[in-house]
Amino acid sequence: MGFVDRFSDLCGRLSGWLFFVVAAMVTYEVVARYIFHAPTIWAEEMSLFCQIWATYLGASYVLRHRELIKIDILSNHFGARFNFFSDLLSLLVIAVFSAVTVFYSLGIVIDSVKLSRSSATMLSLPLWLTESAIPIGFTLLFLQCISEFIKILSIRKESSL
Repeated sequence: MGFVDRFSDLCGRLSGWLFFVVAAMVTYEVVARYIFHAPTIWAEEMSLFCQIWATYLGASYVLRHRELIKIDILSNHFGARFNFFSDLLSLLVIAVFSAVTVFYSLGIVIDSVKLSRSSATMLSLPLWLTESAIPIGFTLLFLQCISEFIKILSIRKESSL
C-alpha cells in the first residue's frame, strides 16, 4: 500500500498548489475589477474549478496524515483497545461512504458526458470536468482507507507479538 500513500502525498501537494492558484486568481480578479474596472469572465469559474479539485484531491492526504477532525473525549478515557476499534470503525464508515459516493457520482459524470452538459457561464465548461473530481477524490479516499486499515491491523499484530 506504499503506492497509495505516495500517491496521496502527491495529491496533497497538488491540492496545496491548487489552493495557491485559487488565491492568485481571486486576487487578480479583485484588482482587475475594483482597481482597473475590467472584470474577467474566467476568474470566478476557474477559481471554483480549482477549489473543487483541490478539496477532493486533498482528502486522501488529510486521512493519510490523520488530520481529519477527531473527537477524542472518549478515546482519552477508554485507552488503546477502544482507540483501535474506534479507528477501524471510523475507517470502515469512511470507506463505505466513499464507495457509495463513487458509485453514484460516476453516474452523474456519465450523464454529463452523454448529455453534453456545460456550466451556465460565459466559459460554458463541460460539467464533467468539475464533476469528475468527486469520483476521483473519493476513490483515492477509499484506497487510503484501505491502506490505513491495513496499517492499523499490522501495528496491532506487531504489538501483540
